[in-house]
Amino acid sequence: MRTTPADKIRDYRGRGWWGDTRIHDMFDANARAHPQRPAVIDPPNRSELVGGAPLRLDFAAAAALADGYALALLRHGLQRDDILVTQLPNIVEYIPLYIAALRLGIVVSPAPMQFRSHELGQIVRHTGAKAIITVDALKGVDHMGIALQLRAELAKAGVPFAVLSLRSASASPQTPEGALPFEPIAMDAAARTDLDRHVAAHPVDADDIATICWTSGTEGTPKGVPRSHNHWRAISWAHLRGAGIREGDALLNPFPLVNMAALGGCFMSWMHTAGTLILHHPFDLPTYFRQIAVERPAYAIAPPAVLNMLLKNEEMLAKVDLSSLRCIGSGSAPLDPEMIQGYHDRFGIEICNSFGSNEGVSLISNADNAPDPLRRARWFPRYGRDDIPWSSPQPVVIRTRVVDPESGTEILGTDRPGELQITGPTVFDGYHKAPHINAEAFTPDGWFRTGDLFELCGADEGGPPRFYRFVGRLKQIIIRGGVKIAPEELDNVLAQMPTVLDGAVCSYGDPVMGERICAVVVPRPGSEVTLESIVAHFSAAGLALFKSPERLRIVAQLPRNSVGKVLRGELTKLAEA
Repeated sequence: MRTTPADKIRDYRGRGWWGDTRIHDMFDANARAHPQRPAVIDPPNRSELVGGAPLRLDFAAAAALADGYALALLRHGLQRDDILVTQLPNIVEYIPLYIAALRLGIVVSPAPMQFRSHELGQIVRHTGAKAIITVDALKGVDHMGIALQLRAELAKAGVPFAVLSLRSASASPQTPEGALPFEPIAMDAAARTDLDRHVAAHPVDADDIATICWTSGTEGTPKGVPRSHNHWRAISWAHLRGAGIREGDALLNPFPLVNMAALGGCFMSWMHTAGTLILHHPFDLPTYFRQIAVERPAYAIAPPAVLNMLLKNEEMLAKVDLSSLRCIGSGSAPLDPEMIQGYHDRFGIEICNSFGSNEGVSLISNADNAPDPLRRARWFPRYGRDDIPWSSPQPVVIRTRVVDPESGTEILGTDRPGELQITGPTVFDGYHKAPHINAEAFTPDGWFRTGDLFELCGADEGGPPRFYRFVGRLKQIIIRGGVKIAPEELDNVLAQMPTVLDGAVCSYGDPVMGERICAVVVPRPGSEVTLESIVAHFSAAGLALFKSPERLRIVAQLPRNSVGKVLRGELTKLAEA
């Protein structure tokens, strides 16, 4: 599968931005050079999550498991360009599974563990995926049951769909009825010959699509973001250089391996440096600190709220060992300048501020380009501008501009905000099977409209503004803990409640999650609406738990404009009152 036009491929390759190296080539080179180096490490609480003792694989063992998984994928009938949905927590097996699929040209479409039947059904039907690999359960959620229910629904429509149960990750020795066991094939000489012949007969190109990740659409339907090997490699330099990650570093990744934050960040940086990838998720603070103390990472990712809380808690600080950390990456919400200064002064740790997206945004403020904590906390370098040199430029070839949403003209002064638009080899080619959405998502000259509002700032000595400052969102997307949620989807679900006459959702600010969801409801006469009843209704509709409202406001009528559109800004005022 390939989405990039031939002329664009020639252009990017001619400029040296793209090449022939595939992601699994990077892994193979690391396995040859450092076979005994620790490659990937399970979270210590694995047994509580999915069962089984925590695993530790060196590069040789990870390579062997990847080969065994590749044969298993073939024997389950998956071939090049087939789409494989994965719904797995951050466990060791996920990494070799990625390598195995990429080597065969199977497109991995990773789904967050929070997704339920509603979201999974949308993904599978939209992509025509051939199979899903998942675990039996996680934190009390029957993921295998959800997958098998989806398989039964597809079977009624005559659509074949396989449910593969990752047995090595399960506490149960028995494969659930209706599922197929997925475990590595033993690599004897005959198996090695079969795999090598297949790979040689079905070569994978660096311009082929490697993954389809998912982001929320404005109408609630998940939008697939295809990215090729070259897309991933081009964007990977931003995090690698921005965080100052070095050869052999241990990296602690608490983000799920499903989108840009983890894949474009720690996963690809690990590929570049042949380091050790320490897995963590769902986020658990005691486990996280324990991993830092035991595994000694040089780099870790942490939410802003955690960093703020820790720095203000002297009792907790006395119990944690941060001495191995050189840098901590954070983002998804504005950072506190005092927090950045505090970690530098007390521990010698630099905080790296990131703003990214699945589509290809990658802006990173660090100690080099923004040494002032006030700038680093709120500003991002205005990369991709020929008129703005940087003393230590990151090899990021993204092009950026800020455009007035009404006139479409580029904003070059600091007088007003505009929409950030991007282009270049880090940027995806368009949403999967969504031409009508792509027609609006890209400008006539091929720039992607991010929907994020920025303003220019930081002009030094009469020169052009060197930084962007995030202002808000042009679209009404709710971002809860870094996860994008379309309010229109939740409005539709809310409208189906028998006790609701009219209703809509909005965001309200939260110091931990950034934003949370509030339902604003007009009850039907004589009916009672409670937050508990709304949560139960959302759960029965099969929505992911993180989409459920966490606050309720009862009103006599919703604020609307002259054409009947809900004024979400007014709803937010009600939610935060």
